[in-house]
Amino acid sequence: MKLSRQEDLRLVTGRGKFTADWHFDGQLHAYMVRSDHAHAKIVSIDLEQARAAPGVEAILTAQDMANAGFGAIPSGPDLTGVNGQAQKKAPMPVLAQDVVRFVGQPVLAVIAQSPQMARDAAELVMIEYEELPLVVGVHDALQDGAPQLHASVPANLGLEFESGDARAVEQAFEQATHVTTLRVNSQRLVGNPMELRACLAVHDAARNKTVVYTPNQGMNGMLASLAAVSGWPLETLEVRAQDVGGSFGLRSGAGPEHAIVMLAARQLGRPVKWVASRTEQFISEWHGRALTIEGSVALDADGRILAMRFNDWVDLGAYICYFAGFIGTNNLSVTMGGVYQVAALHMRSRLVYTNTVPISSYRGAGRPDMAYAIERLIDQAAAEHGFDPIALRRKNFIPKEAFPYTTANGTVYDCGDFHGVLDQALVLSDYAGFPARRQASAMQGRLRGIGVACYLESSGMSRAPKDQVSCEFDADGTLTLFGVTGPSGQGHETAFAKIVGDGLGLSAEGIRYRPSDPGHVLVGNGTGGSRSLYGAGSAFKHLVARIIEQGRPHAASVLGVEGQLLDYQDGRYRDRTAKAEASSISLPELARALAGSKPHPLNCQADAFSGVTFPNGCHIAELEIDPQTGTSEVVAYFACDDLGYVVSPQLAQGQVHGGVVQGVGQAFGEHAVYDQESGQLLTGSFVDYVMPRAGCIANVHTAYHPVPTALNALGSKGVGEAGCSGSLPALANAMMSVLLPMGIAPMDMPFSPVKVWQALRDTAPTQGL
Repeated sequence: MKLSRQEDLRLVTGRGKFTADWHFDGQLHAYMVRSDHAHAKIVSIDLEQARAAPGVEAILTAQDMANAGFGAIPSGPDLTGVNGQAQKKAPMPVLAQDVVRFVGQPVLAVIAQSPQMARDAAELVMIEYEELPLVVGVHDALQDGAPQLHASVPANLGLEFESGDARAVEQAFEQATHVTTLRVNSQRLVGNPMELRACLAVHDAARNKTVVYTPNQGMNGMLASLAAVSGWPLETLEVRAQDVGGSFGLRSGAGPEHAIVMLAARQLGRPVKWVASRTEQFISEWHGRALTIEGSVALDADGRILAMRFNDWVDLGAYICYFAGFIGTNNLSVTMGGVYQVAALHMRSRLVYTNTVPISSYRGAGRPDMAYAIERLIDQAAAEHGFDPIALRRKNFIPKEAFPYTTANGTVYDCGDFHGVLDQALVLSDYAGFPARRQASAMQGRLRGIGVACYLESSGMSRAPKDQVSCEFDADGTLTLFGVTGPSGQGHETAFAKIVGDGLGLSAEGIRYRPSDPGHVLVGNGTGGSRSLYGAGSAFKHLVARIIEQGRPHAASVLGVEGQLLDYQDGRYRDRTAKAEASSISLPELARALAGSKPHPLNCQADAFSGVTFPNGCHIAELEIDPQTGTSEVVAYFACDDLGYVVSPQLAQGQVHGGVVQGVGQAFGEHAVYDQESGQLLTGSFVDYVMPRAGCIANVHTAYHPVPTALNALGSKGVGEAGCSGSLPALANAMMSVLLPMGIAPMDMPFSPVKVWQALRDTAPTQGL
């Protein structure tokens, strides 16, 4: 059987190699002792029995980390708030010292000869805590008299941020004929990649280098965070990973466990491994979303949008880690106008600390949440004021001729065709035929709804000055590509090989991609923010031109002609003045002919700088509700996306499908719930935390309406967040298209069966259910 992706044969036959699959002689194992309190002082720690337990080699505490000069987990860029106020940061220590602030926070680590020995010894650690008052919700955390989490953060408010023109928005609202306000909650989610968080450190004393095997989204980002935490020079660190079993933003940087195994490996002179349990994944991996957004829209009598404003509450968790602050400020505000012409925009965000797991990147990192808020608000305004939701959108779209378009808060959208995307989606979904389908569902005793969402999101900005790639030719002519962006399911090996293969006129099957190879030090960005393909991909497109030009003089020498007389086409250099095939040579033939020279003369490097792009689309969801049980079924889903130039429609389809399923998970089940009194995570396993399952959605139809961008060499816009950004509002709008006409108030995700059933039951006397 011919598989569609280069990665597939290795992965589906069990020959992938993930972090837990690496083993070394003399390997030790770490076990984390974590807080079982949400907020408490550490009164005392007794390690005597644990140190004497069989197989124990060391126990690391916060004092050990301090003695080694280790710092806190990176807390992201410094942000400026309202009236120039500085952000109040509370970075997370590697190990808790004096106070614990969430259930699951690591307090110490036991290093032993086997995982079981480490676990058994951890049971003998005696920690005395003095419980402190706690708070798990952002609104409670901001109340007068709320428990104080950090002395340096008064009222638990890390930052109050704004974007846009508040005065212009206020004036527009005063002139409006219609005003709609809607508060939505994008609930806290647990990141659950198939591969659990894991790390293995091996110290090579001869090279003075500590090698860390761990899932990552790119070597450079992980290296930078390891160096930041440890204070060790970059040149003394190395990161390796062959396969990564999912990421969704979680693998961007190091966690406390990375620092612990690194230090243990150096101090003990032996490899040290730690692999999380699924329970640890729930209570210690960065959570996602946790946003409340209150949006308001001002309309004139004809339905023209005059202004939009948003008030946001961002739950940071107990500490600020990595991108949480950036998500709650930049990522929410950059596209807060969506696909609409809005003359006045304003947003205010509050970043709040609570006694919960810290938040960081999770697929889309704020952009799906803002798309959700905007598109729910548009549908709510249409329902409240008697507008057709499709006509209301059409009336307010940014027209194609208006690009490049600068939003009221300064974001520049370079290109788009929102009318064309909507038109194609309506045809794809047979939107006009929905009333008949709704009637057919009613005949079977089921309630059918349809939801439309026109999203726009911003792809990830470049944190590195450029994306750099390189290539090497083997003696047999095989071409190997190198870059820093690490795949976690997206199909990088296939996509990059296709870009280079298409450009060189060669079969992609003979081209290999090796990410984050320690022997090839390159500048570049990791995967994230839907930028991998067009960032590194643009560099690979430039690499094609470099390879062709670098080979030209060598081909000319072999053929005995002047280089300027050679054309390159379909994988061959040809003498344009000769007709005979003998007056040509293929690139693989040339590579083999030059193989004796070291380094290979065709080896080269290229780079590219790519700007932020704006993927967009129209997603339409249809669902049926069984009023007897409240169970919902997504019976059809249609996604029409403008992703710019699509390198591989099949890979893009896979990304859209994955994002849609992730949206289904949030819309109908996933929700990290904490007990208000104890701060314990009540949904700490798959028994309580409802994940989307195989077969949870069928009939997903995808189409593309490409408007290529000029912001990168490929003309691509990115696809990773498209499915999430479109599905959250489309699914919610489909649900509310059923419930709102029945007099049921707007409802927050997840739309669990019991929640929907209760709402229908409460309205049953007036609806005849």
